[in-house]
Amino acid sequence: MPEQASFSLPSSSSPSPSDSVSFVSAVLDLHRDTVAGWHEREPDNPYEGLLATICHQHQFNFLLWHEEDVARSHDVTDARIAMVKRAIDGYNQNRNDWIERIDEAIIESLGEAGVSPQNDAGLNTETPGSAIDRLSIMSLRIFHLEEQLDRDDVDQAHREKVTERIDRCRLQLADLSNSLSELLADLFAGEKLLKVYRQMKMYNDATLNPYLYNKAA
Repeated sequence: MPEQASFSLPSSSSPSPSDSVSFVSAVLDLHRDTVAGWHEREPDNPYEGLLATICHQHQFNFLLWHEEDVARSHDVTDARIAMVKRAIDGYNQNRNDWIERIDEAIIESLGEAGVSPQNDAGLNTETPGSAIDRLSIMSLRIFHLEEQLDRDDVDQAHREKVTERIDRCRLQLADLSNSLSELLADLFAGEKLLKVYRQMKMYNDATLNPYLYNKAA
């Protein structure tokens, strides 16, 4: 990726997640703007506060996306594929680690706001960090689908298929955004609980992956 030092995003402070609609709107802007910018320069992070954490998590999805593209190429060497696979494992681990950090930051915000869950508050099936991760991936999918519309080597049928997929992705993005806004509003109203669920992936731990510890022995 060529770097263009003359272009950078303006620094942006984090809106409070307690203002759920404004916060989710800022997250969507961050995902959209950085995906477009990072295709012209090295990934950067000009944000502050919780948005900086979200941007950092988003970077790993961006890097992971493009390594996945290489992994499906048939004209690269086995050695290159091995390098890509190791990169994918690393980016995916970091992606999940930073989902947890987003949730930890939101729990901290709940504490700072003095929010106490109601006695009958229940858990959601998905944490805010996981929803933000899905929005990150969707922003990448929409960007790369829109690239398909500018190709000179495709026919109208291809463009119509891509347009249909873009419309579906935008609908999913809107639905997930609304659900995230509602979840955050419920959390700050004390109507929902938030816990950090650790991924605890075993394959990256040399003491838990049988192939690794048996080979070492």
